Amino acid sequence: MDIPFVFTTFARSGLFNPGPPLRMLRQFAELRRWGLGLGGQLRSDAARDPDRIAIIDDGGQHTYAALLERAERLAAGLRDQIGVNARGETRTEGQGGPGEPDRVGFLCRNHAGLVAGVAATSLLGADAVLVNAGLSAAQVAALADEQRLRGLVFDSDLRGRAEELPNTVERIDESTVDDLVQGGAPSRVRPPPRPGHTIVLTAGTTGAPKGARRPNPGRLALLAGILDRIPVRARDRVLIAPPIFHAWGYGALQLTLAMRGTAVLSRHFDPAATLTSLATNECAALFAVPMMLNRLLDASPPERRPTRLRVVAISGSALPNDLATHFMDEYGDVLYNLYGSTEASWASIATPAELRRAPTTAGRPPRGTRVEIVDGNGDPMPRGRTGHIVVGNDMLVDRYTSGAATGMRKGMLATGDLGHIDADGLVFVDGREDDMIVSGGENVSASQVEGLLAGLPQVREVAVTGVPDREFGQRLAAWIALRPGTQLDADQVREHVRRNLARFAVPRDVRFVDALPRNAAGKVVPRLLPT
Repeated sequence: MDIPFVFTTFARSGLFNPGPPLRMLRQFAELRRWGLGLGGQLRSDAARDPDRIAIIDDGGQHTYAALLERAERLAAGLRDQIGVNARGETRTEGQGGPGEPDRVGFLCRNHAGLVAGVAATSLLGADAVLVNAGLSAAQVAALADEQRLRGLVFDSDLRGRAEELPNTVERIDESTVDDLVQGGAPSRVRPPPRPGHTIVLTAGTTGAPKGARRPNPGRLALLAGILDRIPVRARDRVLIAPPIFHAWGYGALQLTLAMRGTAVLSRHFDPAATLTSLATNECAALFAVPMMLNRLLDASPPERRPTRLRVVAISGSALPNDLATHFMDEYGDVLYNLYGSTEASWASIATPAELRRAPTTAGRPPRGTRVEIVDGNGDPMPRGRTGHIVVGNDMLVDRYTSGAATGMRKGMLATGDLGHIDADGLVFVDGREDDMIVSGGENVSASQVEGLLAGLPQVREVAVTGVPDREFGQRLAAWIALRPGTQLDADQVREHVRRNLARFAVPRDVRFVDALPRNAAGKVVPRLLPT
């Protein structure tokens, strides 16, 4: 571990600010006893700052002490009344064998109850499975069976998604959670043999989502590396707009709790309400996805601008050509762009200065992370050449919960993206390995066409993909959502591509839509594009 780097970064972030000596001793004692899972982190935070606000959500404010008490009571209730434990001894036939931790699913939007629930499973040494709230009832049932869930905790308004669950899965709605909390005896919860983990699902834009069991952070240098690139400070108020059931939202929550900050949450994203919340809650940081920034820019300015906003961190999908500069022109140079994935956690981070210089860059790897561009054999490629992006850090997921490999190459994780590193060491993502369209024998990169069209001032968002064609095998199709008050027709779109790219890159189909179909992480779902 690079001790001087860690010390300097933590000191700059305010983590070393002095506190009552007894509380500081209790803080480190809790981490040592309970580990770095979400439950251990919450116990540590509550030992140091019990009366500090941990979460502000649609229901009000929740201190660290109150959130921990709810998590401990829920842990006791899940163990005593549902039988959840770290070794899976209570599982019935078909739910997996003893020795493997029980798994509890959470079909919830962003609120304090979700955080307490995931922390509760961690305190028991069980695994929490974060379930996408956009899945259908049939998909939730299939996922519950695949993940061998002991129980599923769900929000009341999502009750219909739990209707097809197997009988082996305990149904736990919000009122049942309250009963478990009331009946739980937290004094009997003891440190498990190992902390529980959190299983996050991949986006599933092109197929069924897969479960990735995230490692618990094991080294302080990992946190220091992120803070060196995204300067969130201790005790900041952080508005987390992406759903926590996605890797980016969950990572934002982990970072906020690690900084003993306050997470500002809402069950639904609304641009105007978000701007108002940033101002009224005096948030220093916002975590979002690029699509959300577009909607914030389109929203009417609130009566009070979020003047304390110092960090806007985005991830989850590609950054359109002019979005970074457009947003920073409005809100100041506060934008940080993280490139990563559910399996890799993070790969690189772009700072405001780097985005001013190169608005689509993914930045540089934080300390402790390696990014390389390799050819088909896994051998490094020269600077400036496009190849496969591979990542190395201590948070890689090498296998999905199904047992399938995630795509490791010589100790590095293949992201599935193509990209290059320029002469100054900046990382650029040039497209997906699977976004190449073969039309009439010619190879066309869909992302290249998307990037070109996204640069048109009238275009708010665009998706380009291949569709079946009887003569050419595939042809290009473009779906475009325009900015309010602007006009553009299909012939203008084709002419723009024709002037700037090869003839065979011109989309034959151009469709204008109000908005592109996206999942909760802001990624376009191609199968839902209108035909």
